[in-house]
Amino acid sequence: ASSGNFFREVTDSWRRKPENLQHRITPTTMPVVEDLLNPSQSREQRKHKLKRLIPSPNSYFMDVKCPGCFNITTVFSHAQSVVLCGSCNTVLSRPGGGKARLTEGCAFRRKGGM
Repeated sequence: ASSGNFFREVTDSWRRKPENLQHRITPTTMPVVEDLLNPSQSREQRKHKLKRLIPSPNSYFMDVKCPGCFNITTVFSHAQSVVLCGSCNTVLSRPGGGKARLTEGCAFRRKGGM
């Protein structure tokens, strides 16, 4: 019975020390590092398309110029099939698992208001 009282006295004396109570008195606050209402454009582009402040797709249409005949063809950025030039049947892009891969030498321009 006496050993139980000794343990209680030791723990009570530990609780009463001012340096042990210091962490309970002053709450720690973390400073805000970034503005959540006005995120940077690069940070928004890295987020998932549905978790952005204003949801927008990652895909787009582009005008691709054929390196042989300089004919312009509209190609979807995430095309899942091979795209050929309408006049000379040159391969302009091939599927790449996500975005379409353009053939070497093809110039492109992104369409739309972005």
